[in-house]
Amino acid sequence: MKRTSPAVLATAAVLGVGLGFAIDQALTASGNATFTPTATLPILLALLGGLVLALAIPIRRATRGPVRTPIDPFRAVRVAMLSKAASIVGAAVGGLSVGLLIFLLTRPVVPSVSSMGAVIATVGACALLTACALVAENLCTIRKDDDDDQPGTGDPAGDTLAH
Repeated sequence: MKRTSPAVLATAAVLGVGLGFAIDQALTASGNATFTPTATLPILLALLGGLVLALAIPIRRATRGPVRTPIDPFRAVRVAMLSKAASIVGAAVGGLSVGLLIFLLTRPVVPSVSSMGAVIATVGACALLTACALVAENLCTIRKDDDDDQPGTGDPAGDTLAH
């Protein structure tokens, strides 16, 4: 499994910005109110970031701690995949929130503090989620064993994600 690349995160964020702006544009054009995230969304995104990080710490302790213990490889892969998915979701929803914010700031009418606050909090929580997920992905990195490397496939001492 390969690490989440910055290009994937940037693509998810850019697509999210465009979608967020388009959603608010379509809602306003049809005479409806703009989309505002609920107050619980930033809280849930931040809690998800903490959960992903909390799931990755025991894997890091088992592989790099002073007392190395055997780990379930399926659990390690699940946590690595969860952290990868969470970083992409954080980037996409963060981009969507930035798109909503750009739409609000480009209108001639000053937006309400509550709608701006919810959007800004969501952007911050998405940044936190993405950061926590990338750290968790790094914590799930384990050293390759010498017997894992096949002839001619690269450096046996390189780091890879749990697989």
